[in-house]
Amino acid sequence: MKSPLADRLRPQSLSDVVGQKHILSEGKVLYNIIQSVEITNIIFYGPSGIGKTTVANIAAKIANKPLYKLNATNASVSDIKAILQEAETMLGADGVILYLDEIQNFNKKQQQSLLECIENGKVTLIASTTENPYFYIYNAILSRSTVFEFYSVDAEDIKEALYRAKDTLEYPVILEEDAAEHIARTACGDVRKSLNSLEVAVMAATPDENQNIVIDLALAEEVTMKKAFRHDRDGDSHYDVLSAFQKAVRGSDPDAALHYMARLVAAGDLQSICRRILVMAAEDIGLAYPNAIVITKACVDSALQLGFPEARIPLAEAVIMLATAPKSNSAICAIDSALYDVQSGLMGDIPPHLKDSHYQGAKKMGHGNNYKYPHDYPNHYVKQQYLPDTLLGRKYYNYGESKLEQQTKTYWDNVKK
Repeated sequence: MKSPLADRLRPQSLSDVVGQKHILSEGKVLYNIIQSVEITNIIFYGPSGIGKTTVANIAAKIANKPLYKLNATNASVSDIKAILQEAETMLGADGVILYLDEIQNFNKKQQQSLLECIENGKVTLIASTTENPYFYIYNAILSRSTVFEFYSVDAEDIKEALYRAKDTLEYPVILEEDAAEHIARTACGDVRKSLNSLEVAVMAATPDENQNIVIDLALAEEVTMKKAFRHDRDGDSHYDVLSAFQKAVRGSDPDAALHYMARLVAAGDLQSICRRILVMAAEDIGLAYPNAIVITKACVDSALQLGFPEARIPLAEAVIMLATAPKSNSAICAIDSALYDVQSGLMGDIPPHLKDSHYQGAKKMGHGNNYKYPHDYPNHYVKQQYLPDTLLGRKYYNYGESKLEQQTKTYWDNVKK
């Protein structure tokens, strides 16, 4: 049975690898490590279909060492022990390379079993993961490895791979420019996905009178059908999108904010959008525009009542409003500063005049005595101690630079004089 096109065309040298120039260009660290033949323990991190397995194969080939492959989704400790035993034979006299795909699926005990393999140098570990290794990989392995992040491949680089691939097929293939552009763009940085789409298009096309297989835009759109959208609600991509979403709003860029929200909408992730924009309204807009959270809450309620697809409209309204609103983080800074003191044990006794006095015997204990009721004084303000003695003079809230907060500051400066 013929293997998929992506496997048949797997690059055999680093120069043939599409993308990843930031680590595989001549002179870059990973390039130099592989070319030096003395491969060290390495962890490849990045989305699927972008060359991690290919680079591992090339590294083993250059090092001229036996390559053993395991997938952590179905491998066990016994599989690792079997490889360790083979490494002790003549076959592994110069050491072997173990390529462990999806290492994040190994539990802590399974990952610890790898230490025996890599400690004595008989086995060199090349592991790959689609999840952040600093969250999912045991520290002892991380400390013995170098992590390299692989990025999604640009559409232009994917087009290069498509043109290279179509020239290797047994039939003459004419890949039109707009068709190549569509396949490359809808692959979302996944080279393997794009090659699979090309292969399906070739199989689906009818040869013309010259026996040429023509792949035009209409055929490309038909075989790709839906964009290869990457979104895992429990994975790194999810939190990366949410992080970029909030930073775009914080940075007052409504276009970028709408782009990242659109990713979440496309993934059907209504809850994450609603929760995140409520956080933004308080954390990033805050007291510069206090009504922001009121408007945002109304939009969130509307979105939850409507559901998708209509929910996107009030959500977009809220996001644009938040991105273009004045910004202040004075509220989060204030509460975090106060919380730091509390968690550090800096609290002290509540001043007696502030303690609850609504019970018999409170006055005998001095609770509530000498409390001054602010509403009985001009401007509803009177000077008295509110913080515990140990925190006197502590300042948590600092007025932000926004117009509204500065107006409020001016008002209280005048009152407190």
